[in-house]
Amino acid sequence: MTIHLPYIESPITPFPEVETALHDPDGLLAFGGDLSPKRILDAYQHGIFPWYSQDDPILWWSPSHRAILKPSEFTPSKSLKKFFKRSGYKVTLNSVTKEIIELCSSTRSPDEAWITSEMKQAYKNLADLGHCHSIEVWRDTELVGGLYGLAIGRVFCGESMFSLESNASKVAFWHLCEYFRTIQGELIDCQLENDHLLSLGVDIVSRDLFIKQLDQLKFKPIKSGAFAPRTITLNK
Repeated sequence: MTIHLPYIESPITPFPEVETALHDPDGLLAFGGDLSPKRILDAYQHGIFPWYSQDDPILWWSPSHRAILKPSEFTPSKSLKKFFKRSGYKVTLNSVTKEIIELCSSTRSPDEAWITSEMKQAYKNLADLGHCHSIEVWRDTELVGGLYGLAIGRVFCGESMFSLESNASKVAFWHLCEYFRTIQGELIDCQLENDHLLSLGVDIVSRDLFIKQLDQLKFKPIKSGAFAPRTITLNK
């Protein structure tokens, strides 16, 4: 089967309208371009994200359905609450973002190797510019879990998470929801659904609804200094 896709030819080539994305594979919108901070931020502001393997060209996606969660509506399970209370985990924000990006890549199985070397560098560059942020879960001085993503106004666009010990990624997600809510964040974009995300209570909505919510929130500010490195302590 031949697939005809728009080509992002230059840094000034705009993305196609998301409604033109393919149905099969669902959401494939365009190829080419680069992973410059300007290009990636423009993509996320329009409900688009890059996702491709090492030997592929850069592929841009906007699926027909989106996995999202309002941080104010996240409710940790009783078992997770009990686990965290006795776990000894410490949770921080933006302490070692680049290390989190590396671990999200290195802990993936070979068939999930979409965080390419080019992608890693792109999001590290975004971290340097204050757009990419991480939640880190520690046992003493050892990283045992975490996640990273981009803040687009009052939307947090999650990219990846990892867990080296029981429930560490769930603890990271819980702290993200709680902290993002306190700094006026209103929506977490989880991109594509999977069993792990569904177990955390994400909703699946249409692309149209997601884009509508994104457009309402993407230029709204959050609290000044909200992403300075810190320890995150949950409200009891």
